[in-house]
Amino acid sequence: MYTTLMTIIFFVTLLLFLFRHLLSRWLRRRKPPYPPGPKGLPIIGNILMMSHFNHRGLAKLSRTYGGLLHLCLGFSHIFVVSSPQIARQVLQVQDHVFSNRPTTIAIRYLTYGKSDLAFCNYGPFWRRMRKLYVMMLFSRKRAESWASVDEEVHKAVRFVVLNVGRPLNVCKLAFSLTRDITFRAAFGSSSSTSDEARLDEFLGI
Repeated sequence: MYTTLMTIIFFVTLLLFLFRHLLSRWLRRRKPPYPPGPKGLPIIGNILMMSHFNHRGLAKLSRTYGGLLHLCLGFSHIFVVSSPQIARQVLQVQDHVFSNRPTTIAIRYLTYGKSDLAFCNYGPFWRRMRKLYVMMLFSRKRAESWASVDEEVHKAVRFVVLNVGRPLNVCKLAFSLTRDITFRAAFGSSSSTSDEARLDEFLGI
């Protein structure tokens, strides 16, 4: 009896997935085609390629499929922009089209119905919030208090410029930048190479 019930549940679940997959394909035919991209498997899409979705892997894919490529993770569609011309269209020329962010139930709950600047939709409310942010958080006086953060960012940029043409560990650079900004904000000075042992002990705590 138990085996029969599990078999029925398995086949019903499989049929539901197949129905949704066929429905999505049918709806896709009625929409404009997606940009080029690597072909994915039914239902799971390109999930098996997740290990290649770092900056190097995406750059390699862009050389094959162009500056705008399409990836499918399950039933979610992702578009990767790696061309300066397309990035300008997305971020500057047609930014009002791409300004809204997709939200989940958790984000709606944490932001009280998308009532913060990061996740609210573009419109009058967003413009009022931006005005408040500019007046209260991004004023000249407030910006001067972030001078230490600017120094650490400029230091990281100089490091990248001096190492042009060499392999660069982006993860290590991002971690060092975050660590130094945190130290400047908390202790007034960034970590140095002479304090690596104490730093490792502190981070271990």
